[in-house]
Amino acid sequence: MTGTRRHLTRDDLAPLARAATGRGLLGVGRLRGGTKKGVYRLTLDDGTTVVAYVWSPDEDYWDADPADPRDPFSPGTSLDVFTAAHDRLVAAGVRTRRLLHSDTTMNAVVVEDMRGGSLEEALERDPVAGRAALERFADVLETLHAQEGPALGKVGLVDNGGTSSTSSAARRVTEGALRDIEEAAVRDERIAVVREDLEETLRRLAAAVRPRTRHVLIHGELGPDHVLLDDRGRPALIDIEGLMYFDVEWEHVFLRIRFDERYDALRAPDLDEARLHLYRLAMHLSLVAGPLRLTEGDFPDPGWMREIAEHNLARALELVGR
Repeated sequence: MTGTRRHLTRDDLAPLARAATGRGLLGVGRLRGGTKKGVYRLTLDDGTTVVAYVWSPDEDYWDADPADPRDPFSPGTSLDVFTAAHDRLVAAGVRTRRLLHSDTTMNAVVVEDMRGGSLEEALERDPVAGRAALERFADVLETLHAQEGPALGKVGLVDNGGTSSTSSAARRVTEGALRDIEEAAVRDERIAVVREDLEETLRRLAAAVRPRTRHVLIHGELGPDHVLLDDRGRPALIDIEGLMYFDVEWEHVFLRIRFDERYDALRAPDLDEARLHLYRLAMHLSLVAGPLRLTEGDFPDPGWMREIAEHNLARALELVGR
């Protein structure tokens, strides 16, 4: 779709705003950051704002083939995936943007706007207040991860009696990481040179993981930019379409990467070290292969993607002694 994307305008979104709020639409601003959906702030005729999420080929910079919903890592590119995740979080007592309206024709939803900024911004702006918000977020994590699922997989699939395409989180992660190595080796010579070492290390780490039947509710990409603060300072999770029942260690590996030296406030007891070792390498490889793929398309900030890939490439090489 390179060169042919069309983002939505006020005229496009006015009927959605009217249906969600009963108000006229004064203005529209497309918010930065999304790669799978369009995120638009809608300013209504009474001065209030709401946010629209829209899933469409024009908004999806991955330009991927249709995903298998039975895959736990399938991208969330529909309102059905979003609403299932939203409803599961609400049932768990975990704050997220309040859902105001869904539109199956547009494959869109309207949710509350939250203007308190992100946890990332709070930590940078005021270390004391940010630390308090971080501690509240730790409580949210505890609540989230206390929710046990009946099986592994996306919440919308599992909670409706569906079955995932894999019964093992570790196996799915390993298979995905091997594909990431294959993809990244084509795009970066440094990966190609150590491809065999990476594959051997992955298989060795995977062999050390013991079977598990318990899976808990995880977000999957919980960086501080995916946590907003409401007007009472309460953390709210956004970009929730990846919500699934999975190994909690996958969540903690991502948390450790994104929160860095602040991760200690989020650390949990009794995590499985074998899974942590496997998932750490796999996560870094995913954060190399995915961003490199995006740089070949028309994503509007390829420099940002290259920085992510470069940082995680260095970490992956370190883990295999290179």
